[in-house]
This record gives sequence, structure tokens and C-alpha cells, in this order.
Amino acid sequence: MIRMATIASGSSGNCTYIGTGDTHVIIDAGISMKRIREGLNELDVDLRDLDAIFVTHEHSDHIAGLPMIWKHHQIPIYSTAGTMKAVRGAGSNRAISDEAFHVIRAGDEVTIGDLAIRSFPISHDAADPVAYVASRGDRRVAVATDMGRFDAGVEKELTGLDALVIEANHDIRMLQAGPYPWPLKQRILSDYGHLSNDASGELLIRILNDHMKGILLGHLSAQNNLPELAYETVRVEIELSDAPYHGSDLPIEVAPRAGLSRIIEV
Repeated sequence: MIRMATIASGSSGNCTYIGTGDTHVIIDAGISMKRIREGLNELDVDLRDLDAIFVTHEHSDHIAGLPMIWKHHQIPIYSTAGTMKAVRGAGSNRAISDEAFHVIRAGDEVTIGDLAIRSFPISHDAADPVAYVASRGDRRVAVATDMGRFDAGVEKELTGLDALVIEANHDIRMLQAGPYPWPLKQRILSDYGHLSNDASGELLIRILNDHMKGILLGHLSAQNNLPELAYETVRVEIELSDAPYHGSDLPIEVAPRAGLSRIIEV
């Protein structure tokens, strides 16, 4: 069995737990060590039980807790070389030693205990970003956020999943009418920005299957989205498609910006 839950998911901080009875990892550490510890404790996991931290990219909402975690617990950090260089190039992250990082390439699969963690490339304005699929036997879960677009390669990696965290960052109309400066709006809407609610629904239509146990809509913008809007947009997108599924019948939920999501077990 694999358990998965988000500890935080939003534009201000991201951290997702994936584990089995014997193996425990997190994808990203974009909130404080204290909040990560508290979230893990709700899952009956101690921070010291973590076997690894997998980093998707170097933006602060994905790495903010790394320096303190490394200082106090020396938990191995896995990332691409580009991400490692970008992480270590700024502020308190310089205190994270070279030995903390285990460098992977997009497409690599790493075995941590009884979990296999596979990375794959995504399109985002970062040095060398990746998303991750974790598997144990025939069970597969994924964390796929911070993508300006998706392509056939992303669809292939996310095919056959039992559960996933998928980005639904913004409502296009809210973003266009909102207070962000125009260059930032352009960045978010670009191929190197973030998936909108509509795009999230489009991607889901391509990867849905009969054995999905949980879909968490994640990385919602606090300024340019609403949980109920994200859910309803994705639901309607699926409902109106040719996919043989009804949006309201699927296990779709919105991941909380702060605090633990539903624990998905597959």
C-alpha cells in the first residue's frame, strides 16, 4: 500500500508526503520545518523517519524548509543538477552542503526502501524542473505541479496512476482581471508558467482510469483562484468531454493551502 497526502499545497508553500509502512519521503519542502513536522505527526510519521526529500525545482515555495531540515536532520535531498545549483546559490541555502544532494537526471528512477521514485521533465521557468511518480509494485501515485503546459510525454508518465496531485493554479479570467502586473500575468499564462483550472481538467481527461482512488487539485493561487471554482471548472471540463466519466463521480478534491489533505491509500 502507498499513502499520499499534501501537507501544504499552494503558491505560498508546497509539501507532499508519500510513504509505505517502511519508507517515508516528501516531495518538496516549501514550508517551515515546524509545519512539516506537524503535518507528518498527523500522519503518525516523525520527521526523523524521512528517508529522502525530492525537490521539483528551486522556487522558494518548494524549498523554504530545506536549510533547517538539513541542519538538524541531514535527510538526503534528491534533485537535478540544475536545481541543486540554483538551490545552493541563494541565501541560507548556501549552508546546505554538497553531500546533502543526490543528483538525478530527468527520467531517472531511484529506489528508496520499497518505493521507486521516477522523475520526468516539466515545462516551468526554473533551472531544471521535474515532477515525480512513486510506485510500489503495481501501485503508482504522482505529484505534477508547476507546469506551464503538458505534452504527450507528460501524459505518458501520468498514465495508469492510482492517485495524483495535479496543478490547478489559476482561473484565467480572475488572473487577467486581477492586480498582478502584466509581466507576471504573462509569465503565469506562458508555457513556462502554471496550469489553469481548464488545462488541469484537459490533462485529467487524458489520463483518467477506472482505478483512480484520489485526485487532489493543488498549487492553487491565493489571488487568482478559489477552491470551489477550481473544483467546478475541472468537474465541468470532464463532464462535457468525450471521456467515459462523470466529473461528480470521480474522487476529486482540492488540496488545502495549509494543513493536511485527505490521506489517499492505494
